[in-house]
Parts: sequence; structure tokens; C-alpha cells
Amino acid sequence: MPVAIAFRKAVTGAGLALAAVACQSNSTTSENSAATEAAGTNAAPALSAGTWRGVLSAQGQEIPFLFDVAQDGGKPTVTLRNGEERLKLDEISTAGDSTTIRLGVFDAALVVRPDGTDKLKGTWVKYDGKEPYRVPFAATKATSETVLFTGTSQKAPVFGDLKKGATFRTVFKGAEGDTTPAVGIITQDSVNPSRLTGTFLTTTGDYRYLAGNLVTKADGQHIMLSTFDGSHGFLFDGKLDKPENINNISGHFYSGKKGHETWTAVLDPNAKLPDANALTGMKPGQKKLDFKFPSIYEGGSISPSDPKYKGKVVVVQILGSWCPNCMDETNFLAPWYEKNKQRGVEIIGLGYERTTDQKVAAQKLLKMKQRMNVGYDIAIAGEASSEAASKSLPQVQKVLAFPTTIFLDKKGEVRKIHTGYSGPGTGKYYEQEVAEFNKTIDQLLAE
Repeated sequence: MPVAIAFRKAVTGAGLALAAVACQSNSTTSENSAATEAAGTNAAPALSAGTWRGVLSAQGQEIPFLFDVAQDGGKPTVTLRNGEERLKLDEISTAGDSTTIRLGVFDAALVVRPDGTDKLKGTWVKYDGKEPYRVPFAATKATSETVLFTGTSQKAPVFGDLKKGATFRTVFKGAEGDTTPAVGIITQDSVNPSRLTGTFLTTTGDYRYLAGNLVTKADGQHIMLSTFDGSHGFLFDGKLDKPENINNISGHFYSGKKGHETWTAVLDPNAKLPDANALTGMKPGQKKLDFKFPSIYEGGSISPSDPKYKGKVVVVQILGSWCPNCMDETNFLAPWYEKNKQRGVEIIGLGYERTTDQKVAAQKLLKMKQRMNVGYDIAIAGEASSEAASKSLPQVQKVLAFPTTIFLDKKGEVRKIHTGYSGPGTGKYYEQEVAEFNKTIDQLLAE
């Protein structure tokens, strides 16, 4: 998230291994261990209804986010709030004074316990990696008006460009000097000028819904943005190079336990990324995909040469259940498929998971399929890496990102490969993404 960041780094050979760092693949063992960490001695209900301000503590930084606790049918629910996004979590269990909040389709959880009046303490745990992944978490009761970052100026300056939604030509720089171009979008709230929302787009995806506020620190004014979607916790801290002037911003980007880059942004209404349809393609002489992968349903297999797909336009979605950008695309594709499949269109999902165990991979993808009401076929295609995906599809030059979308015409020939996905958090870019998708399908159906 991008996987964006994880897999663009894998492509460039640099090192923010966001997609590789998580916890053990044995979720039962990991969850019990995390519950033990969070357990205390005074049994009490951990979750009380209302809005909370949560904080992840990593790399000496705080990554804040808001969440709501409510009751639905007599059972507790937690809803993560990232800007306009609302992510409802309903898999919640309690053992003693420890409560485990499973984080949607992701193999992760918040494990918490009471820590005094209207306070929680615990751990964000990711279960699907080869190494333990735990980040300290704390929360206090708040309101929907609570600011994410403290130190906000009482009289925040109003920036005309930000109020309209400003676009920035952005560059991220890794520890080894590797750079990644991006487009930043930051918007200032028209009612409360200190509040900000935004995102960053890269060639492999976007950083989804970011929210925050203007903060005055000892060294000047800062734009602070963060998000937590269950799979990733991001913090963007950008200092205005000149007071009350957004023309140039420079700062730091923190991702979870280890990920860190610096970034610079220049106000530029014409900032744009390379064409997502021109980043990769088929190898010389190759026109069709040739694969046969096991279905998520035991005993089945999926291939574009199956009779089900003959004479139809087919969309091949390269995805992973661990990938928030992939979930954004799936949230679009699932209902789109139900409305359009009668037109002679099919979709094949190729799942690349953080496990070599085919049964575990099938379970993860099946959970995603069920929770997101996915009606199209999904196969188990391999492990979650750009290299593994590229190897499994040898006709393609290189798979650069999750998701990647491949369009096949009625003859089964590849007509377009679209790298990455600009999700709903990107506003007009998402609208353009949807319009381009529909235009491509319409053109292929008309042939």
C-alpha cells in the first residue's frame, strides 16, 4: 500500500519490506500469545460504546486513528475511521479481561484490555508473516471532534489551494537513496481549517484514506496525516518549508514497525504519474496467458482456456487477501460483476498469499470472497511477491504491483495490463479509474 510501498520497493530493489513483515503464519498460536501479552488482573468489559482515539507506538512515533464502538444485535462492533472511510469490524471475542478485535479480511487483530477509566492498552498483532509482528497500542475515550494530532494551532491558517484540494509533485526517498515518484493530494476542511484529509498515489497504488490536521511544533508548521486499516499503520509528517506557505513541504513517512522514508512535495496542479497501462506488457511473441491454478475450492482448477471463459471478455485480477489496494479494487469489481456478467464478461481472481500452505491460502481467500460477496472465481496462484507472481505468469514481462489487472479479449488475447489501482480515497483519480475500466470493457465487448 501501496502494497504500494511494499511492492514498489521490491521492484526497485530497495528495502521497506512492509509486505514481508508480519507475525507467525500460525494464527492460533500467535493470537493466544498476543492475548497473554494484553491480559491483566482486573476483569472488566474492555469496550464501551462511543468514539475512541487509538494510538500505535512505533519507531518513536505515534500513529493515531479514531474508531467507534457500538452494539449490533447485542454484539459489540468496532468501526475504524479514516477520513471518509468506515471499516466495520464484527469478529470480536473476550477471554478474561482481554478482548481480541479481528481486523476484517486481514490476518491481524487488536488485542486489548482495560487500563483504567476510559482507557485501553494492548497490541496490534499481524499473524501472517515469518517473524513476530506486534506494535504497542493504547486508546482513550474521545469524540468525533477529537483531533488526531496534538499541538494544533488555535488559529490555523487557511490555504486557498488546500481548501480546493491541492496536488503536489512528490518524491519518496529510501535509506539507500532510492526514489519513488508520487502525486500527493491534500485537502483542508472548509469548516475547521486545522483538519486535513488526503492521500498519495504511486505507480503501484495509493495510500488510501489519510486524515489529520495542521500542527504547530517548535520548528514550525507541520502537515500531519495518518491511517490504520488493519493491515497498515501509516504516518506522514511534513514540515512547511516556509511559514504559512504550502509551496514546498518536506518530512518523514513511517510505516508500522520498521518502514521509514523521507519525502518532499512541491505544489503542482499538473503533477501526474506515468501511464499505468504502459509499465509492463506481454513478452515478445506472446499474446495469451497460459496458466492452470488450483481453485480455492478443493479439487477444482481455473484456467483461461476453460469452456466457461470461451468467447467472453475476461478480466484477470492479480490480488492478495492481505492487500488493502486489492480490497479497494475488489469492492468495485464484486458488485460490478453481478451487474455485468450477463453481458459476456468474466473475472478470474489470482490470489498470491503470505503462505506456502495451499490450505491456509485457500482459507484466507475464501474468507475474503465470503466477506466481500465476490461472485467470480478465485484461484490460488502462489506466494505474495512480485517475483513469484511474475514467475507464475511467464508470458508477462513482469508483475510490478498488487493489484494488477489484465484484460483479455474474446479470443483470449491480452489487450491491456493495468498496474496498480487508484481507490476511492483518491477522489477524481478513482472516478477516472472506473471510467477507464468501463471504457475498456465496452470496447472489447463491441469487437
